Amino acid sequence: MTIPDDVSGKVRKPGSRVRIRDLPIDGHYRAPHYVRNQIGRIERYCGAFPNPERLAYGEDGLPAVPLYRVRFAQRELWPGYQGSKHDTLELEVYEHWLEDCPADEKDNKDVT
Repeated sequence: MTIPDDVSGKVRKPGSRVRIRDLPIDGHYRAPHYVRNQIGRIERYCGAFPNPERLAYGEDGLPAVPLYRVRFAQRELWPGYQGSKHDTLELEVYEHWLEDCPADEKDNKDVT
């Protein structure tokens, strides 16, 4: 799997809905399986950094890739979750793992 290079100019806004892509990457990767194909919202832009998935294999990690904190509802991630409907998980995810989420897809209104 080739990680896209053309992501350095894109900056997502807080509150934007995103889905975590399920990329077929073997080896070192930075998106846990439990969030793949899940919908979350951008909480904040963290900056652009060398790609750690490339750094792990001795490359320079450039160009830098935007990193975001993404918020997910716990009850959407874990089947049978017994906690509050307001419980969330925040995870930092690089741009190449994100895709826009259409407005008509299921949205958890409790994640803000």
